[in-house]
Amino acid sequence: MKRVHYIDNYLINPQHPVTVNVIGAGGTGSQVLTCLARFDTALRGLGHPGLFVTLYDPDTVTEANIGRQLFSPSDIGLNKAQCLVTRINNFFGNDWKAVPDIYPAMLKNARRDNLANITITCTDNIRSRLDMWNILKAVPVSEYRSYETPLYWMDFGNTQTAGQVVLGTVPKKIKQPVSRLYETVGSLKVITRFVKYARVKENDSGPSCSLAEALEKQDLFINSTLAQLGCNILWKMFRHGMIEHHGLYLNLETMKVNPIPI
Repeated sequence: MKRVHYIDNYLINPQHPVTVNVIGAGGTGSQVLTCLARFDTALRGLGHPGLFVTLYDPDTVTEANIGRQLFSPSDIGLNKAQCLVTRINNFFGNDWKAVPDIYPAMLKNARRDNLANITITCTDNIRSRLDMWNILKAVPVSEYRSYETPLYWMDFGNTQTAGQVVLGTVPKKIKQPVSRLYETVGSLKVITRFVKYARVKENDSGPSCSLAEALEKQDLFINSTLAQLGCNILWKMFRHGMIEHHGLYLNLETMKVNPIPI
């Protein structure tokens, strides 16, 4: 029997736009934000309230970002989050929010406005993922849902030509309907349960000084390809109310995409 996960019922017909936090506005985050803007437009066209996205990033645009990330020469010196959100709001008529700062590293430093129904991490370091899960799993989740109830965490990660996307559930279990056709699964592993990050040595080489140097670390289309494939999982979840896969592994060298089944 096929295993599937049904989306939390609250997100199908919420009383407000579904809240989404995107952490990181670099190579992947800038691409994910654009995908979410199209996602939001499509949802609202189907009668759904759509999305309200908050983008976090303390960094400014440099010359090395032009080309691989969604910035132009005129953006140099601007905060990445503010630059991208302003552009999206002007283009799509949204009122999304930019926070030119890091996401809180501890729950005691987080406010209600820092929480969202869906959290998407597009960062390039291990510590931020561990801190994020420590925060999300510590938030009490009751049967009553609101704009600040964390339900799903999607993480994007990549090397130069390979990467993965993993969508996990924040509550221990999302209530599933009774089904005679499928085996329903209420709990999806988050990225920190797939990868034992505590055993992985952090390797942060710092920002690149040129586009050529940046491309030695991450190939030109790895971020945009991951963003499209990952956001497609979210789209399927909202469009069909359920998913058969909650992540994937991508290798641009071999041109292979391996899904992660429920």
